[in-house]
Amino acid sequence: MPSMLDAVVVGAGPNGLTAAVELARRGLSVEVFEAKDTIGGGARTEELTLPGFRHDPCSAVHPLGIGSPAFRGMPLDRYGLEWLHPELPMAHPFDDGTAAVLARSVSETAASFGPRDAGTYRRLVAPYLGKWDVLVRDFMSLPLTALPRDPLGLARFGLDGLPPYTWTMRRFRDDRARALLAGLVGHVIAPLNGLATSAVGLVFALAAHENGWPLPRGGSQSIADALAAYLRDLGGSVHTGFEVKRLDDLPPARAYVFDTSPTALARIAGLGRAYEGYRYGAGVFKIDYALDGPVPWTAAEPRRAGTVQIGPSSREIGAALSEASGGTAPRTPFLITAQPSLVDPSRAPDGKHVFWAYGHVPNGWDGDLTDAVERQIERFAPGFRDRVLARATAGPPQLAAHNANYVGGDIACGAARGLQLLLRPTLSLFPYATRHPSVFLCSSATPPGPGVHGMSGHNAAKAVWRSLRKADRK
Repeated sequence: MPSMLDAVVVGAGPNGLTAAVELARRGLSVEVFEAKDTIGGGARTEELTLPGFRHDPCSAVHPLGIGSPAFRGMPLDRYGLEWLHPELPMAHPFDDGTAAVLARSVSETAASFGPRDAGTYRRLVAPYLGKWDVLVRDFMSLPLTALPRDPLGLARFGLDGLPPYTWTMRRFRDDRARALLAGLVGHVIAPLNGLATSAVGLVFALAAHENGWPLPRGGSQSIADALAAYLRDLGGSVHTGFEVKRLDDLPPARAYVFDTSPTALARIAGLGRAYEGYRYGAGVFKIDYALDGPVPWTAAEPRRAGTVQIGPSSREIGAALSEASGGTAPRTPFLITAQPSLVDPSRAPDGKHVFWAYGHVPNGWDGDLTDAVERQIERFAPGFRDRVLARATAGPPQLAAHNANYVGGDIACGAARGLQLLLRPTLSLFPYATRHPSVFLCSSATPPGPGVHGMSGHNAAKAVWRSLRKADRK
């Protein structure tokens, strides 16, 4: 080990590993320290129920992963990362036995909304089709990590995206489109009336049309494993089972980069009340299922979809999100579900399936949402409970124990609402830096926020590299 490393990264989630890779690619010496015995953070795969059933404890489907500028700039396929595409990225069933879809095809998606809203949807997405690479780089690299390649396009996206989704939904005449897009906003656990929630829905929709909503073969662990393998080839190293309680626990380094919550960073780095204004949002209650067969959806479309949103009306979705954010566990939760084994038979024994579902609950809630979740699933898939071989449940306390970044069960590592959706963790043009000149933050508590895309780590690595280069010139 060199007497002084260039950088130490704390936390081996996708952002920490991405930051480490980006620094190692620039020729810097880098080591990663992870408290758990396995790497991955929100991108892990484990046998949670029965032998042979491989589940993703957190993220399973990656709309922003396959199109991430950070991941696309790395040869992760050489290290085993393979994206698998379901026939439909997402389906959204309704009580009448039909479903709307988010398909790769804009026309197929628009047609599923019905004739009164098909044209409205096409007009909403048309300005951005074919421009994903430029748009997502500009959108996910802010602030001040790169100059926009398409300032006018980004400005137009801002005009469409900054209003609350409750404004945007008025464009549609029927609730099929409103409900599906409201569900997309719900992926960041934000009430529908929040600032820039329209941008959230639009980004997820465009991701499906441009790149799909794929799953990694073998589970989300494949993403973390590929990043770690690439890092090792670049000369970096990863240490697991190493809990960091203070900076003195780590080897000497010119920079310390934290893939942790702001709360943990402040405690470890002795930053006192630096992030006392940072707010954590609603938590989730998640259930992983081992099933005796596929989910018996009434509608045909969900049987072909990697992701299924369960919330039959925009009003019901909005109420569930508002209740969870306001401190009440919804009696009728909005659910996001995933069906990995539809496209990846290796995830379960022959003829069996893994299935994943979560609903939103108040931060820190310690109740049991199992019955409410399964009532909602049965509503659109009668006989579902008869297929259940085993289930593993995790509410906010269990999720926080599994991943310390999920404070109170908040899988977004901070409320994605209000100004905090855009400016996190503080109102600063330099969100990756801290008041300690050698300490940086790279978790999803920094822009562009939650999701397995590595861009927070990518952006933070740029800030670290610039800081070290500036110091070298002195």
